[in-house]
Amino acid sequence: MTDTLDPKITAAPANAGSDQNVTRQQQPRPAVVLPSVVPPALKRRVPKVSDLAPLMQFKKPEFSKTARLKRASTIWELRDIAKRRTPQAPFDYTDGAAEEEITLRRARQAFQDLEFRPGILRDVSKIDLRTDILGKESRLPFGIAPTGFTRMMQSEGEYAGSQAAEAAGIPYTLSTMGTASIEDVATAAPNGRNWFQLYLWTDRDRSLELIERAAKAGNDTLMVTVDTAVAGARLRDVRNGMTIPPALTIKTVLDASYRPAWWFNFLTHEPLTFASLSRYTGTVADLINSMFDPTLTYEDLDWLRETWKGKLVVKGIQTVEDARRVVDHGADGIILSNHGGRQLDRAPIPFHLLPEVTTALKADNSKAAVMLDTGIMSGADIVAALALGADFALIGRAYLYGLMAGGREGVDRTIQILEKDMTRTMALLGVSKVADLNPDHVRLLQR
Repeated sequence: MTDTLDPKITAAPANAGSDQNVTRQQQPRPAVVLPSVVPPALKRRVPKVSDLAPLMQFKKPEFSKTARLKRASTIWELRDIAKRRTPQAPFDYTDGAAEEEITLRRARQAFQDLEFRPGILRDVSKIDLRTDILGKESRLPFGIAPTGFTRMMQSEGEYAGSQAAEAAGIPYTLSTMGTASIEDVATAAPNGRNWFQLYLWTDRDRSLELIERAAKAGNDTLMVTVDTAVAGARLRDVRNGMTIPPALTIKTVLDASYRPAWWFNFLTHEPLTFASLSRYTGTVADLINSMFDPTLTYEDLDWLRETWKGKLVVKGIQTVEDARRVVDHGADGIILSNHGGRQLDRAPIPFHLLPEVTTALKADNSKAAVMLDTGIMSGADIVAALALGADFALIGRAYLYGLMAGGREGVDRTIQILEKDMTRTMALLGVSKVADLNPDHVRLLQR
């Protein structure tokens, strides 16, 4: 093994015996030490009181509900507030899903397993989030999905949701299992765009009655849900004894006792019922199994198309084939949805299904609107869905987290957070209008 010598170093002769034989080149040169210059800003000095004063202006603490909501910058933070303020049973009804909750976890993971592909040097000084959905303009490209049992989460319930949607210029959807009536929601938000979600009952006369009431109250869109032939196994609700009306068990009382605001609102407002239905006692699953029709077919969809004169949307589409078929049977729009993971566990994920469905309907020259829900927890999630071909999105849990966190103000905050997220995400993508989003802006990552 040979050593490699520095070419600048000259080896001494073998007979060298003193420093006198060392050439000048071999002698180390002394290092040049320059005087250090200390910048004026770094010279030590005694601080002046006038310099300290601006730094000692402590922010005055705020303890109001509004202040906590304003500090929330994500839907997850609203969820944390909601969990502290809401008893376990209603919180779990919102937060949970069916069986092992695999579908819900996958739906949320789907929005994380993507990569945005931004464009640069675009003018994004103004971001326009407006979009057309089912023949009318929405100020934002999302609306509020139908949710049942809503006043159980927080006593303002559907009234807070519909009024917040009205103020934001977006659609609000009332559920058949809502805790405010069709007429009351129309009165609460008279200038809002109200939609009605329908479960087709075995008793068609009662279904027809609801359809007529929705039309008379000014609802322009009917959303029929088709993924509830039977109830999903929502195990959190089973463990919590979720019933209609709520059962005040010892566990319920103890759990609510350290949430005085929820307790006070629950006791001092109108008793909780499904406002569009007759009074019913039993579990949510029992109600679904006794009321909803497991024999529902495409012939019933034809009957509904003939009966309802407004826009008809089918919610619960989970395959390309069914998307095509409901459009062939007269649907003006479809919602890719697995019911928030609350029905069939391990169901298809709407976000994964989206590119296939939009490609298929485009090949059919279909004009049907494609919407989706499930898993949405940020404005960036909505932007990604729009880029992959969705015309619109619907939020359910995200809206309910805001409701539980602070009633109407909490729902307003949810909408503000999502709007701010979308505005920032689109600007960073180099896109100024919703219509300019396209699949080139998103790449789906493989696990």
